Amino acid sequence: MRKFPLDIHDNSLKTRADIQQAVKQLCEPLMEKSSPAFAHVHIGNTSASYSQSTAFMEGFSRPLWGIAPLVAGGGEYEHWDSILQGVKNGTNPDHEEFWGCLTDYDQKIVEMAAYGLTLAIAPEKLYDPLNKEEKRNLVNWLSQIHSYKAHDCNWLLFLVVVNLGLKRIGVSYDEDQMERHLDRIEDYYLHNGWYSDGVGGHCDYYTSFAIHYYCLLYAKLMEKEDPTRSHKYKERARLFAKDFIHWFSNDGSALPYGRSLTYRFAQVSFWSAMVFAEVDAFSISVMKGIILRHIRWWLDQAILLADGTLSIGYTYPNLIMAENYNSPGSPYWGLKAFLILALDHDHLFWKAEEQSLPRLKQTLLQRSAHLTICRQDEVGHVLAFNSGHHSTNEHTHTSAKYEKFVYSNYFGFSVPRAEWGLEQGAFDSMLAVSERDNLYRVKRKSEEWELEENYIYTKWKPWDDVVIKTWLVVGAPWHVRIHVINSNRDLDVADGGFALGKPFEPYGKEQLAIEESRNEVLAKTTLGLSGIKHLSGNGHTKLVHPHSNTNVIHSRTVIPTAIAQCDKGNSIFINAVYGEPKSTEYSWEEAPVVETKANVIFVYSSARREKLLFELDVSSHLS
Repeated sequence: MRKFPLDIHDNSLKTRADIQQAVKQLCEPLMEKSSPAFAHVHIGNTSASYSQSTAFMEGFSRPLWGIAPLVAGGGEYEHWDSILQGVKNGTNPDHEEFWGCLTDYDQKIVEMAAYGLTLAIAPEKLYDPLNKEEKRNLVNWLSQIHSYKAHDCNWLLFLVVVNLGLKRIGVSYDEDQMERHLDRIEDYYLHNGWYSDGVGGHCDYYTSFAIHYYCLLYAKLMEKEDPTRSHKYKERARLFAKDFIHWFSNDGSALPYGRSLTYRFAQVSFWSAMVFAEVDAFSISVMKGIILRHIRWWLDQAILLADGTLSIGYTYPNLIMAENYNSPGSPYWGLKAFLILALDHDHLFWKAEEQSLPRLKQTLLQRSAHLTICRQDEVGHVLAFNSGHHSTNEHTHTSAKYEKFVYSNYFGFSVPRAEWGLEQGAFDSMLAVSERDNLYRVKRKSEEWELEENYIYTKWKPWDDVVIKTWLVVGAPWHVRIHVINSNRDLDVADGGFALGKPFEPYGKEQLAIEESRNEVLAKTTLGLSGIKHLSGNGHTKLVHPHSNTNVIHSRTVIPTAIAQCDKGNSIFINAVYGEPKSTEYSWEEAPVVETKANVIFVYSSARREKLLFELDVSSHLS
């Protein structure tokens, strides 16, 4: 069993004292990284898109997302005096460690929200101990946020949180601008509790750990002053919770999907905000189970470096999958999960017994998110089948994070290591196409789509003169992909299955078994099974060994892949994909089968044709 620095792995994470201790254990290693005047924390030597000075300020600020609730709820933090000194110096324009003035779209706008939260829930800790000049410096520094532009997305809510803090300490704040930002957030609202991250943006964890999180803070802190909005935010969160719970497994893990996954246990912070705001979409015992199992799961992953600081990555240190805005201090945004520590010691949450997830539907369409969620609760597997999106963005690895056919809490997903070939591209759960030059393109956005519980359709163009229409026949452990390709180019195509992890076995022989023929390949490790079967088209299968550290969960993987050559004109390429966690047994006889009659494709559940899963007339899709 792995031992973590400061024995954090030994923390059972069951009681209030355990959770308080976890925050201390996560933040303690940062103290020796502090600057002489305590206003900056230099955690590591990698860089982000903003200056090193701002990154050091971020390293100081983000731990407050956990420390502020800790002290607000009556807990003790032995280094609070150092934090207070850092705030004094960081907001003093005459001090050498002054955090500096803002510019438009400044990263410091993001970090200011941590001080807004602290002032709002623990003013007696952060504001009251300051003298008159120090108070003025802090207020002046935070008030800069009213004069500079923020990105038109969840960033607008940082101003709202800062103003909640300024309001709490009784100083001037910009109520009109706060109103305008809250009104703009209404334009992001979709349906059934879902927000996109900006108009036309994606629905991912920014819906939960950003927009809903800040709106729930507002709902709790402004219940008396703004009961209408507070009620609305709580009702939307209650609706969203009914969908969002499907992203979690009973083992504590959650679905890796979208960007900013290095924030890790921030995935569960929505549930902490629900408890904080006293919203009862599920019982307090169910929500307690979700929160504590999730944090336990994360602390059993290799997320800490040798010095005890959080690494950039997902389940292991990994800069390849990181964002351009991830500095060494960025992962501490995950401490938002610890908002529950602001609850009084006698709150019902601390007395409740943990409960497992309620019985959930095995298939659930989440239309706003463009996903159909499938669950295999007997093995703790959560899958999200995905249509893709009309819009894209310039964030790192957008195609891998938003456009794959399916995402899995067990197999994870992979990002490209480089541009040459299938091994560097690590194309799991997507179709990669090449002009026969070994340089592959994948779906970056969808031209059109349809979502139903049993299938998803998407149309996309890797080039203007190549149109690919894909139908995903949803299911687990098997699902089927039908690709109709209309091309004015000669292509190589590769349809990747699930990336199966190779277990970390430092002292033993690597256990990887392969079973293959021309039209099927299956990989077995102690982690489970992953396979693909070519059902129709001029293709065959192979096992791809992608470059290391391309998958967000497993540092070494294999990807069963179906490949084919498609000449100019129409091609149909059909494959059945298999993924089974923690399993060693399978039968190709259980694989779906395909029959085609007069341009109508019939997909049956197995070779015994017990059930017709899908029927598709492709006549109108052939150019």
